[in-house]
Amino acid sequence: MGLFSFLTQELAIDLGTANTIILYNEKIVVDQPSIVAIDQSTGKMIAIGEKARAMHGKTHENIKTIRPLRDGVIADFNAAEQMIRGMISLINTKNPVFTPSLRMVIGIPSGSTEVEIRAVRDSAEHAGGRDVYLIYEPMAAALGIGLDVMAPEGSMVVDIGGGTTEIAVIALGGIVCNKSVRIAGDGFTADIQAYMRQQHNVKIGERTAEDIKINVGSALPDLENPPADYIVRGPNLMTALPIEVPVSYQEIAYCLDKSLSKIESAIFNVLEQTPPELYADIVQKGIYLAGGGALLRGLDKRLSEKVNIPFHVAEDPLHAVARGTSIAIKNLSFPFLMR
Repeated sequence: MGLFSFLTQELAIDLGTANTIILYNEKIVVDQPSIVAIDQSTGKMIAIGEKARAMHGKTHENIKTIRPLRDGVIADFNAAEQMIRGMISLINTKNPVFTPSLRMVIGIPSGSTEVEIRAVRDSAEHAGGRDVYLIYEPMAAALGIGLDVMAPEGSMVVDIGGGTTEIAVIALGGIVCNKSVRIAGDGFTADIQAYMRQQHNVKIGERTAEDIKINVGSALPDLENPPADYIVRGPNLMTALPIEVPVSYQEIAYCLDKSLSKIESAIFNVLEQTPPELYADIVQKGIYLAGGGALLRGLDKRLSEKVNIPFHVAEDPLHAVARGTSIAIKNLSFPFLMR
């Protein structure tokens, strides 16, 4: 490094199914939805992030909005590359004399296959990454929460993202046992869409379902500080006439119950595999929740009651993985970083 350090730009990237977060010098410089709008005739990118999300579900045949990541992994290679390149260009708004070479640390799901890992690495390299390091998301989340991952004691992290829920037990700088289930924020959104269709005969899009989840999403049918009902407007499936439906948090707690039960059984599955000494550490310290799904009202309470171990929501659950990747890029000697 030394003299030429200004020629290298270090970026920590949380490449999420729902949001992409980039940190530069430990500051969040990009926090945008993982979505691109592409012109069908030229194949060029028209918009990215928030602007592309505003177009989602409202486009004509010449414009296509694509979410390049599905279930935490790259589903559309070309769109992913354009998105990463576009997100990075949001940082370098000035035209420098030299284009800095990029060193990146990117978070990936712990259940990724070799092919999926290769896809992330190739996309990053095509987008201009010279040194690309990968880190498993639960490990990054543990770092971001502030846990000592190198210590000879067990820590358990449940990271509920957009596409996957990552559950891992970490000790001595490695993942002892883990499980990655493809039930997370996107699954909750799909549950809400299906529920509104069946119970209220109203057809809603992905964005509206997302708004319902944010405004009245709940894991418990009785909360101490309940949110007000959320008004949903949409076409009646039978008559196509517009209707308004108030949605309460109890309804959402009921409709998300099945998906949350699957996450619970995955947590039990990981606890069953955990060595007894580490299990004792986890019972003492509790389990940490990260990711956007951790913001679901009453989730920590529901899980604590089911598993009988205290659950703690991370201070800033949405950015825990991104902060962890940012810590990792400053310590490239960490044994869990993959080249």
